[in-house]
Amino acid sequence: MPDAQPVAPNLDDYDDACRRFTWAQARTALRGLPDGGLNMAYEAVGRHAAGARATQVALRFLRRDGTVHDLTYAALAVEIARFAGVLTSLGVSPGSAVFVLADRVPELYIAALGTLWHGGVFAPLFSAFGPEPIASRLTLGEGRVLVTTPAYYRAKVQPMRAALPSLTQVLLIGDAAEIAALPDTKDLRALLAAAPTDTAVASTTADTLALLHFTSGTTGRPKGAMHVHGAVVAHAATGRLVLDLHDDDVFWCTADPGWVTGTSYGIVAPLVCGVTSIIDEGDFDAARWYQVLETQRVTVWYTSPTAIRMLIRAGTALPKARDLRALRFVASVGEPLNADAVVWGVDAFGQPIHDNWWQTETGGIMIANYRAMAVRPGSMGRPLPGIEAAIVHRVASGGVAVETAPGVQGELALRAGWPSMFRGYLHDEARYAACFADGWYLTGDHARRDADGYFWFVGRADDVIKSSGHLIGPFEVESALLAHPAVAEAAVIGVPDPMAGELVKAFVVLKPGETASDAMANTLRGFARTRLGAAVAPKTIAFVAGIPKTRSGKILRRLLKARELGLPEGDLSTLEGPSQ
Repeated sequence: MPDAQPVAPNLDDYDDACRRFTWAQARTALRGLPDGGLNMAYEAVGRHAAGARATQVALRFLRRDGTVHDLTYAALAVEIARFAGVLTSLGVSPGSAVFVLADRVPELYIAALGTLWHGGVFAPLFSAFGPEPIASRLTLGEGRVLVTTPAYYRAKVQPMRAALPSLTQVLLIGDAAEIAALPDTKDLRALLAAAPTDTAVASTTADTLALLHFTSGTTGRPKGAMHVHGAVVAHAATGRLVLDLHDDDVFWCTADPGWVTGTSYGIVAPLVCGVTSIIDEGDFDAARWYQVLETQRVTVWYTSPTAIRMLIRAGTALPKARDLRALRFVASVGEPLNADAVVWGVDAFGQPIHDNWWQTETGGIMIANYRAMAVRPGSMGRPLPGIEAAIVHRVASGGVAVETAPGVQGELALRAGWPSMFRGYLHDEARYAACFADGWYLTGDHARRDADGYFWFVGRADDVIKSSGHLIGPFEVESALLAHPAVAEAAVIGVPDPMAGELVKAFVVLKPGETASDAMANTLRGFARTRLGAAVAPKTIAFVAGIPKTRSGKILRRLLKARELGLPEGDLSTLEGPSQ
């Protein structure tokens, strides 16, 4: 299907763009605050609301009941100023963490941007999390304010509220009578209606903390990656150069705002670029998604490999029955996109799907397949202009050796210093410092670079499970299983799945007197889902006699995975006792 109205790419000559690009120049595309500061919400909404885009639709919500709710840039500016006013009236000081646990409803976006306008720190929570992941993040982030719904509050927060002393304000979205029946909560919509519409934007700088995104590690508690208002420079640049956003585009990012993609590219980047964003409140349905693409005349679509695999399963008859000629660019992120899926886009949409790579820690897209460049199916693409990427090997001295020969596998590293680079892990300076060596940020991902500068993902260097775009820490799942009275030991790995990328599999040792059975497996799965949510809980449980560990007690997950997949077991010299 050819473009209905051909549009020249924003990045039409990659090599020339790399030679000419500077982050200082990219900063000049933004307005900045009158005092010389920088505020993410002002660049995303405030400056447009005061200019030519005031009456343009900023956010279009497609509701579950089939109705549509539009917020123009001017109307959105009023609402986020109101939210900032609500925070001020509640005595919430700038710098405080505001957590949001909600579906894709207008109040989520208003709270996110209003928090930034206020000078607070926006911390999203994935709505499928259970009580314990939510409580751990609120505790680590010292959450002062939580925006959520009555249903989520009752099921996921209220049972843990006594253990959350920093949580002083719970603002609920929903029916006023239902909210009134819940003690120690407030009606957000009522507060917004009474709040002033002219709350001034906070005097933040490029280095003021703005976002707190949690990402799971292989052990211990979740990591809180901290990002600053200056990250908006990278959001703007990647929106233009990678996603090829133009002023009159209709953009749809399908990612949930509970994850970093849903914030960086579901909220900030498209608004900074001044386009109209589509927000579908409904769940995934292939026919519905194609209907949205057609009826909303979506021009740029950013989705996930998991969604693409589900669309592939639904076949090409659905997209071919729709008029999708407005669709100019399709991109994917979340986990590597296999080559067949890239090529499938040509059959379904008349164009390949453009994969790209980044992390919670990078804050924005770092490596990509660009619209004006030939796509190499299966490749991550080439680095963003302004980003220096390399393949490195860690050396005994604590530094790194940069690999210059093409085709050699090693750890992917980025030269530190881009605007959206995370500025720390909350309350964990040592862990943050360990991510850097010799001026490079060490990503923990293994990759290779070909002779033409394209990077190819090989695999993660740690045990984090990547399922449907979600990073899941094994320790968190194991801890939940160990809380069940029948469980003596537990270990968790990711196993390949054609739809989700990986699925969580748990190996469980039962306590004496307990019997392994299908009924017990169902019980443990239900127990884990209650605590963790369906997205994090194990999909499969295997009962075993023992868990392989090192002599120091560390679970050898790599050994479990090797045995599960029939791969070489590697060095077993540190294995505790005889091979399990």
